[in-house]
Amino acid sequence: MISINNLSVQFTGTNLFDNVTFNINDRDRIGLVGKNGAGKSTLLKIIAGIQQPETGTIVVAKDQTVGYLPQEMIPNSSKTIIAEALTAFEQIDYLEDELQRLAIEIANRTDYESKEYELLLNKHHDISERILLLGGNNRREQTEKVLLGLGFLHSDFERSITEFSSGWQMRVELAKILLKHPDFILLDEPTNHLDIESIQWLENFLSSYVGAVILVSHDRTFLDNITKRTIEITAGKIYDYKASYSDYVILMEERRSSQMSALNNQQKEIAQIQSFIERFRYKATKAKQVQSRVKMLEKMDKISIDEVSTESIHFQFPPAPHSGKVVVEAEHLCKAYGDKEILNDLNFLLPKGSKTAFVGRNGEGKSTLAKIIIGEIGDYSGTFKLGHQVTIGYFAQNQAALLDGEKTVFDTIDQIAVGDIRPKIRNILGSFLFDEDDIEKKVKVLSGGEKARLALAKLLLTPCNLLVLDEPTNHLDMNSKDILKNALLQYTGTLIVVSHDRDFLQGLTDSLFEFRNKSIKEFKGDIFEFLEYRKIENLKALELQKKASPDKGNATVSQNKLNYEQSKQRERDLRKLRSAVEKIEKEIESTEMAIAEKDELLSSNPELTVSDPNFYSEYETLKQKLDTLMEDWEKATENLENF
Repeated sequence: MISINNLSVQFTGTNLFDNVTFNINDRDRIGLVGKNGAGKSTLLKIIAGIQQPETGTIVVAKDQTVGYLPQEMIPNSSKTIIAEALTAFEQIDYLEDELQRLAIEIANRTDYESKEYELLLNKHHDISERILLLGGNNRREQTEKVLLGLGFLHSDFERSITEFSSGWQMRVELAKILLKHPDFILLDEPTNHLDIESIQWLENFLSSYVGAVILVSHDRTFLDNITKRTIEITAGKIYDYKASYSDYVILMEERRSSQMSALNNQQKEIAQIQSFIERFRYKATKAKQVQSRVKMLEKMDKISIDEVSTESIHFQFPPAPHSGKVVVEAEHLCKAYGDKEILNDLNFLLPKGSKTAFVGRNGEGKSTLAKIIIGEIGDYSGTFKLGHQVTIGYFAQNQAALLDGEKTVFDTIDQIAVGDIRPKIRNILGSFLFDEDDIEKKVKVLSGGEKARLALAKLLLTPCNLLVLDEPTNHLDMNSKDILKNALLQYTGTLIVVSHDRDFLQGLTDSLFEFRNKSIKEFKGDIFEFLEYRKIENLKALELQKKASPDKGNATVSQNKLNYEQSKQRERDLRKLRSAVEKIEKEIESTEMAIAEKDELLSSNPELTVSDPNFYSEYETLKQKLDTLMEDWEKATENLENF
């Protein structure tokens, strides 16, 4: 358990935390939420021991470990992917050296009945168990399993980590944390670096993880699929809910409504008391009652309403200019980088007004096709053409890096604003939450979220009838994502969006292009309809199906039905395995609580074992039950992982 006691932190004169106290239990699944700047990332750093609070303490139980993945970092390694990932087992190397040393010492001793000899044997046993728990016997197998789950290919393992982008390097850092099996995993926006396939794998991994998981994420679906507890940080305080994110939102609204109701009632009560005081202040016969009410006001605890930010971006895209009925068309389109083929023989067209999502693993060509469409890449083979009078608006995945850091916020917009737009620049920036002070800031000092908002503001300046958005929700908070989604739903032009955010995509697009094996496959419907149709939680199952029948592009109805029934049975079996794990975890939790109660009783009354003969036997029974449950849990978890 991690205990946070009376934590206080100030930032630029404002209390990020003011005497905050709460515990993180051994198997918690916690989502940290709050507006940008509320202190979520700071809290993770403090729990991880990277940053120190001004007051308060963080107490981590003895021998328990913490793994922390920040939003951004610069890995410094030139090893291969597999070699770097295997550094996660450095602790095992140390333990194995210690085990060898103990074995030699035990072999050289002859005092078999001594206490010291018994202690050596116990220490040897404990270290052996620890090595087994950390996966010392199958570290290569574990490492490959995690790397594959996070999207790497077998062919990537022996490549240098320097050949990969920062996002892929962050995946290696995430893999190392998962392989270390820390008691507490702290992840700050982990889905920013993952595609849908890897996100789903990570969800499954974390859902059955033995330790505690604490997440900061703007991905609703990710939070809902993992967390069972939500801690809201607001105005220096925390509110702790035993609920997933979606349930928390409902409870939070109820809390604030209740606060408002209580405040209104108190204001009425105060007004009545003040009226009585004013009315009878100068009447001697009422002096005692007046003084009583004055004291009542002085002692009254004033109800306050939590600070709620009402600021949000607000905008809508200008009407789309007229275009032809076919907006984008490709025939036998191919693209390669040197010897590496990315896209092969693509044939498709996008009609006017269509809204299409590009989905699939990172590196499968989604961004490449987006760049071909906008004209940034021209060295391809095959035929590609835009429709009549098509004008493009583009939001790049690395949009923040494309902004000129030396320009001010105002200059960034001013350099492309023309005609009637120029007098409205300040209003446009204001709608994206840039005030008079902000617009004079240089772009290089802006946060990731501010740069994303500035890039979106640029899209409004030139009306277009084809919007191409590549990962537009990275660095946007949930409220901003909702507003962007609503604006896109009202957009009258054609939309192409590359995104791994399932909640953002839901209901936004009417078709998907799934990128896999250098080709694309179109699906009519939105992201959850696509996943439901496939009846899979991990898109890798598609690849397995294709390997099983590579030449059967047009499967028969009977084969589809068989695949569907097999998939349904697999889901039923998977639910049973998960249910078994959850049931055992609940029993473990209740047994641990019972043992903790016994420990507390024993610490306050050491003579209890004498006065109550049954106490020790009950205590030992509970501990034996816990050992049995842990063994059952390990078997159930292993069955789930190997399913």
